[in-house]
This record gives sequence, structure tokens and C-alpha cells, in this order.
Amino acid sequence: MFVVTGATGNVGRSLVQTLAATGVRVTATSRGISAADVPQHVEYRRADLVDTESLRPVFDGADALFLQNGGPSAHLLNPQDILDVAKAGGVGRVVLLSSQGVATRPGSASHGDTARSIEDAVRQSGMAWTILRPGGFSSNAYAWAESVRTRRTAAAPFADVGLPTIDPDDIAEVAAAALREDGHTGRIYELTGPALSTPRQRAVAIGDALGEPVRFVEQTRDEARAEMLRFMPEPVVEATLTILGEPTPAEQRISPDVQQVLGRAPRSFADWARRHIAAFR
Repeated sequence: MFVVTGATGNVGRSLVQTLAATGVRVTATSRGISAADVPQHVEYRRADLVDTESLRPVFDGADALFLQNGGPSAHLLNPQDILDVAKAGGVGRVVLLSSQGVATRPGSASHGDTARSIEDAVRQSGMAWTILRPGGFSSNAYAWAESVRTRRTAAAPFADVGLPTIDPDDIAEVAAAALREDGHTGRIYELTGPALSTPRQRAVAIGDALGEPVRFVEQTRDEARAEMLRFMPEPVVEATLTILGEPTPAEQRISPDVQQVLGRAPRSFADWARRHIAAFR
């Protein structure tokens, strides 16, 4: 049995669907999960990674674990306790959703250091492990959904700075392979899309999928910062804006790892936009 944490997120939801389609037994878990969040016949349980005791019944009888790194709550996690409870429940394999920032922003408390501490706990757990380090998600474009629906407008800073955003479905497929197949133990996969894309280009791609133009408005850094502070802690905002505006060569590198694991190229942002265009109509 496979346990998927963060099962209502962009990666976790897709992973649950991918695993369930192969016929394996899956338990999906997150804090507010409900039957509407999972495919029919998939077991779900509410639990919180911050509350280790809530995980004991989830992990009981499990063979493998997809561990989401906690997102904005990552600094609250005790990864060693989570892994100890997982091992006690029978888990022998863990696939960790980490962050590219571990390698590219090692001095960043908001991006690199916290994720590194979780990675270290996984590597020292005694379980077979695989670590996934994605860059920016194509699904971050959901931030434009309301403005595109109502005004056919998308706003972002650094209009012409490109990053190789990754489709969350590709992350999920790599995770499914690492959970189900041999040959991934001890591997760290850097996951990116197939090409650099800029915010301006992503707005065009959404417009193409809609069949009508989306007007792009370039924000100043301060304008973007004020907007992001409404839902993100300040250190995360500052680090994110630095990555978006001044990416390192490593953050702009196109990784071959999706191709190597899945035997196909990663999906483009335009492909993501076409598949999810209902959110922008």
C-alpha cells in the first residue's frame, strides 16, 4: 500500500490518480481531504504532517510513502518523527518532494536550508529513498485565473526572464515510477520543463488556449511583493522574487531527468495551459 501525503495539492492529487489507475492500493492524506478529492475506491484519511500522532493510523500497513515537504509549513515539521512513525508502520521506501533550491539556494532559510534538513532526515532514515527537486511549477499560473477570467489580463514582474517551469503531472509521474519501480533508490532527480518560458510567453500561451488574447501587464518588484505578501511569509516572498528576477544558471538549466525516468520529454507550459484552460475561462 502506498501513502500519498499532500494529496489535495497539485502534485499529490495527480499522483493519487496516477497510482490508482495502475491498480495499486493507495491511501491519500491531507489535513482537509474528503471523498471529493480522490478517485472512486481510493481510501483517504485526514492527517497533518505537523501532528505526527495523526499519521500513525495512516502509515499502518504501508509499504511506500510519498512525502510532501510541507510547503509553507515546512519549518514546523519534525521530519525525523514523521519517518520514525512511517518505519514503525511498515514503510520501507520513501519518495520526497523537495526543492531545486536545496542545490541552487543553499543559504536561503526559506528555500534551501529547510528543504535540506528534510532531505538529510530522509537520507539517514534507513529506508530506500528517492528525492525529487522540481523548479517552479507551471500551475503557479493559477494565480492569474481570476484576472484572466474577468479582465483577460495577467500581471507579473520580470516579464522577459525565462525559467523552465515543470508540469505537476510530470512530477507525479516521476514520483509514481520511483514508488513502483526498482532502480531509483539513492537517486536525486532535478525536474524541469523542456524549455525556458517567460511570464509574457506564458500569458500568450494561455491566450492561445482560450482562443483570444490575454493582455500582459508587467509589475514592478514592489508591486509584486505587496501582492505576494498577502499569502506568503516575507522571507519566502523575497527569495521567490530573487529567483524570478535573477535566476542562477542552475535555475535556468534544462534537466534531462524527466526524459530519463519517463522515456519522454517533459510537457511544455503551453500543453499545461491547454489541459487546464477551464480555470481561465
